[in-house]
Amino acid sequence: GDERMERHVLRNFRKYAHRDAVPSDSDWNWLTLAQHHGLPTRLMDWTFSPYVAMHCATANLDSFHIDGVIWAVDYVKVHAVLPEALRRELGAEGADLFTVEMLDRATPGIDGLGQLGGPFLVFLEPPSVDDRVVNQYALLSVMSDVAAHVDHWLAERPDMYARYIIPAALKWEIRDKLDQANVTERVLFPGLDGLSTWLKRHYTPRSG
Repeated sequence: GDERMERHVLRNFRKYAHRDAVPSDSDWNWLTLAQHHGLPTRLMDWTFSPYVAMHCATANLDSFHIDGVIWAVDYVKVHAVLPEALRRELGAEGADLFTVEMLDRATPGIDGLGQLGGPFLVFLEPPSVDDRVVNQYALLSVMSDVAAHVDHWLAERPDMYARYIIPAALKWEIRDKLDQANVTERVLFPGLDGLSTWLKRHYTPRSG
């Protein structure tokens, strides 16, 4: 099943990664690190920044012929329906979002998340492992059930989210304005990979 596959992937990531790659040996630290480096996990990337969201919706030149969409989620409302153990942890910290340390205290690890009830959605702040996390104003979400889909869960709770459609006809204009504001791969993905992605897109001839 999906949960067994997730456990195998996480176990092998732990096995081959450097032991000092995470501050403490916990599922949540390893999952956030794996997600950060491109390994498929049940975690989903979000951002606090509408500019970063617009960048993600307009960065793929192969999708410029179709509309884009930005999902905006009220994580305070989402967390108001969490199981009691998780709501208690938020209350004890006076927080609206979880950290890895808070989840370590409140959950029996990723495998046991669903034992608390559910399905439910959790938002957490990733550890600031490098400039990319900081520059992207990054946020992560996780479903308690590995087989559940965030969009399906939210669709049943319309008061918790909004969807903003970016018409395909406006993508080039939005992209130009984001580039002028320096919201680019070079800034959001510091390093040579981000620089290369930015240059490749920047010098691709405009179509349409």
